[in-house]
Amino acid sequence: RDGQLTGLLVGGVDPADLPDPALAEAALASAGFVVSLEMFPSAVTEWADVVLPVAAAAEKAGSYLDWEGRVRSFDATLHGTGQLPDGRVLQGLADEMDVDLRLPTPEAARAELAALGAAHRPADGSSQPPVGLDVPPPPSPATDGPGEIAVLASWRQLLDVGTLQRDEPELAGTARPSVARLGVDAAARLGLVDGDRLTVSGATGSVTLPVRVTPMPDHVVWLPMRSPGSEVRTDLGTGPGGVVRLSAGSEL
Repeated sequence: RDGQLTGLLVGGVDPADLPDPALAEAALASAGFVVSLEMFPSAVTEWADVVLPVAAAAEKAGSYLDWEGRVRSFDATLHGTGQLPDGRVLQGLADEMDVDLRLPTPEAARAELAALGAAHRPADGSSQPPVGLDVPPPPSPATDGPGEIAVLASWRQLLDVGTLQRDEPELAGTARPSVARLGVDAAARLGLVDGDRLTVSGATGSVTLPVRVTPMPDHVVWLPMRSPGSEVRTDLGTGPGGVVRLSAGSEL
């Protein structure tokens, strides 16, 4: 926000997936020069000065984190398409800047990431706080209003509002409907039954969805992370584990 970020390179990241989407977009807006590695138009390409196309997942090897935070590696299934993977593009940019990244292959990149993780892991196996930017957490909703307080649980559905489904309306149409899930006791206290509207409010806004009464712990509410009508981090200003307020109907 202070304009000290003169250059920014972003590859395959959507600000809405980050803990503070508003802060991420502010960084994009204030950066002096933005390079985006992407396949489709996105919230990042809107701010980018240069967009470099990269290979699709089927055309490259790589890895991703599942919703449990586990690393899942994959290899290329389509070869000879002529599309450059992200790593090759990064290596090419570095070569032009006389910087040796030493990441010529996906295997080298995986080894580098594994080494970085090991460097921050204590030798005695004890836990320690993650190393990163000191960004204050968003405020929790007030605890003295109507409704009741709950802990938010959330993860992404297999089919949601992801960028790769933008031009696949038939596929997106098979996605599960967006619903809020609430335990039996909490639903009874709020006077809700299946199909009623539940409003979940956070520090920056609210999400209202049909409720599904589900066997689950009390004082917990589940929302889809990024589905139609439920952009959790953007709409609520918090994420899984955050404190939210519940109320029946569409308004507090």
